[in-house]
Amino acid sequence: MRGEIDSRVKGIVRGKIWVEGRVEPVMLELKGNAWPDLAGCLLTFVNPQKRVPHQHLDSLRSIQRGTIGDLTASRKVRVFDIPMPEAYLMCKRGEKPPEHMANSLYLEWFSETNGRVVVESADYELTVSVPEWRMTPEEEAERAKQAATGMDDFMRKATEAIEQHQRGQKDPEAEWDEHDYEKFMKECDARTDKFLELLEKYGDSPGAEEKIAKEMGWLRELTEDPPSHECFGAAGEEDDERMSGEEMNRACEEALNEPPPEPEPHREGIDWIRTAGGDLRHPLQHRCFESALKVWHECDELGLAESENKDLQQFIFEFQTAGVKLGGALDGLARGEGFRDPAFTVAYLKRALDHLHRAQTGLEAVAPKKLLPEEMVAGARKELFEIRESILQLMAEFRGRK
Repeated sequence: MRGEIDSRVKGIVRGKIWVEGRVEPVMLELKGNAWPDLAGCLLTFVNPQKRVPHQHLDSLRSIQRGTIGDLTASRKVRVFDIPMPEAYLMCKRGEKPPEHMANSLYLEWFSETNGRVVVESADYELTVSVPEWRMTPEEEAERAKQAATGMDDFMRKATEAIEQHQRGQKDPEAEWDEHDYEKFMKECDARTDKFLELLEKYGDSPGAEEKIAKEMGWLRELTEDPPSHECFGAAGEEDDERMSGEEMNRACEEALNEPPPEPEPHREGIDWIRTAGGDLRHPLQHRCFESALKVWHECDELGLAESENKDLQQFIFEFQTAGVKLGGALDGLARGEGFRDPAFTVAYLKRALDHLHRAQTGLEAVAPKKLLPEEMVAGARKELFEIRESILQLMAEFRGRK
């Protein structure tokens, strides 16, 4: 909603940030200095736009202690000149939306309780006082070093989370069960979280690709010395077996030009259906997707599509996510691409089931509030239950396959 950041005492940043749904502000008690544009200044800012509640805002502790990352009111960002929905549609059509560069408020800190926290927008109305002190070049170098150290420590913890999920996994050559795949998927989630943090932090800044690749471990893999010839036989043999870039591109083009596999006709209605748009989908995934879409449209007609009620948001979001997860589990089956390892499919179906259960929890919390008509609640409850039973039935079926 609004906030104030006080950098007038060298080496310390204090502040207050008022967020939607809380009477008392979030208090900041942070070590470090802001960028030179805010160092020594009192910044106040106000959000003039419609406030959109963050999904996990409840987890933000009321007192934030830790260290400053990058704190500035002059971060350069690209801003669309048209509303976001229009820009999104243009991007989907392969068109480039009109845009301009703007200064963005960027408040980043590393909290002892919440990890990396970022407040960012080019829309805030800012007021900055006259600085009471100015940063020397040496102090600016030290500030940048401390901010980088904070990010490095945060990335180290993200890497430890990945390694935590890696521990105890079986040898990839050994036969995996659904629990092994679940561990593997959690590792993938941790890697995705780490990548998204890096992408959000560095964006399209100079050297962003190299920084992201280094933190993700990709740069190390690409620059490691090649194995000695002793591992491959006589000198030069590995070069003969290595595919050239042109050969790789040609192989990719050939794979793309190959006609997609056709689903088995006798499995229509069981493993696949063809939608009105000609897409192939598994019947259960299609049902979940269409049901969630119907709920969203009904809420839109009731003027609730952008409701700030957290239980209603949970119901709609988790219902939609369950459909996405079912697509991940069953799309290959619908397209006739052959069966994955049944244990993998079961692990993926479990994920869909988790989201469906959270949708059910949201719906039951919404029901007594009378936000939705009783018949809509009853219909949604019945649909969620039947989809749940179908998922459990599929899981039992795949567990029986060898």
